[in-house]
Amino acid sequence: MGSRQAGETRELDGLRHEIEELRASRARLALAADAERRSIELALHEGVQQQLVGIAASLELAAGSVDADPAAARELLAEMGRDTRQAIEETRRLAHRIYPPLLETGGLVAALRSAAANANVPTRIDVAEGSAVPPEIAGTVYFCCVAVLERAPAGMPVTITVRTEKGALRFQIVMDGDVAADRLALRDRVEALGGRVTLRSEPGRTRVAGSLPRAG
Repeated sequence: MGSRQAGETRELDGLRHEIEELRASRARLALAADAERRSIELALHEGVQQQLVGIAASLELAAGSVDADPAAARELLAEMGRDTRQAIEETRRLAHRIYPPLLETGGLVAALRSAAANANVPTRIDVAEGSAVPPEIAGTVYFCCVAVLERAPAGMPVTITVRTEKGALRFQIVMDGDVAADRLALRDRVEALGGRVTLRSEPGRTRVAGSLPRAG
């Protein structure tokens, strides 16, 4: 009887620990989402918004000098063109932080290639053909890969592999270097959809391996 009670106690302790881990994970996800929203709001306010204010002011100046000083007006218009292109690029970059449109229009491979190019990291991407991946699963794999790519030194080779096995989507990121990715952030993102992920760093190599149920 004592052995049985001890076993039940251990089981209850294990369940309590899992519940506490789940609560902590959800809290970290909420805090991370809030921090990301604040970061995007700040970038919009101090970046794109200020650029648009400057463009509006330049437009008024150009309109007022078209007749009196055509050369100055042309110079202002050229400057407005440069500022507009910068604002568009900044808006595109912020949109990708929220959710990359390439995931829907081009798929996971296209989105990963774009992320690797933006990070200036030579990347070999091997995604097996198969049935469509639910968007929340594809997004989780994408953001896990981006979290590693963004921390990789420029020029460091990276290999990303994605496979479907036994009803699960398995992914692996391997790079020749020790990259200090946020283990808890990776784990929280994957486990929120019922998956599992591990990150191993050793001298000269970093490996992230994860698995997500296809049903989400």
